[in-house]
Amino acid sequence: MEKRFCYFYIVRCQDASLYIGASHDVAKRIQRHNQGEGALWIKQHGLATIVYQEKYSSYLEAHKRELQVKKWSRKKKENLIRGLKP
Repeated sequence: MEKRFCYFYIVRCQDASLYIGASHDVAKRIQRHNQGEGALWIKQHGLATIVYQEKYSSYLEAHKRELQVKKWSRKKKENLIRGLKP
């Protein structure tokens, strides 16, 4: 059986706001978001573009990272996106 990875991701909406999530297929998830399915946040803030992602061996690990980063300041999130040490 093939190992199914999960990803923690950050997207930037049209209004420059950030949305953070976790998914097994980020591209498909963002496509669904942009079609109006899923998170109300993206419906309210405009189309989303993937700006950052990390690969994990399980959804639980990716979700833990999601919860951690959601608590961070905007500056710290932007530094992560830029590849700077948070």
